[in-house]
Amino acid sequence: MIAAVARCAAAVAVLVAGYAVLPEAGRPATRWAAGVALVVLVVGWQVRAVSRSRHPVRRGVTALVLVASVFVLVCADTYVLLSTVDGGAFSERLDRLSAAYFAVTVFATVGFGDVVPLTGVARLAVTAQMCGDVLLVGGVARLVVEAVRVRRREVGRHDG
Repeated sequence: MIAAVARCAAAVAVLVAGYAVLPEAGRPATRWAAGVALVVLVVGWQVRAVSRSRHPVRRGVTALVLVASVFVLVCADTYVLLSTVDGGAFSERLDRLSAAYFAVTVFATVGFGDVVPLTGVARLAVTAQMCGDVLLVGGVARLVVEAVRVRRREVGRHDG
């Protein structure tokens, strides 16, 4: 169990490090589309990993953490690019850290109100994240949980 937590934490650390070094250049829409494609690939890869795992519950939890992390970082990257292209897109300029903070507050539905999208494009991006959050929490979580159930029946284990 400790090894699984360590692997999951290491994977998230690698994702965050990759996010931190991404260039702040490019078209936000193109990066968003590439990011969404990446999220879809990660979902497929993780569901497949759960369906083959000897410990499907642990793998399922890891899958949900990784998918959510990738999705939030894709959103944060989009916000950084929007802020770079248009300094007035948000109520303040977003660097990597503040964009990640904002993406997490939107994902968690906290909405402190300290960072606010001001332009139509920024509001569209945030709305897309909110819709994606709902799909992720509802659809992807259900998909992973079902993969865990099926795999637990296959391996005859009930302890995960």
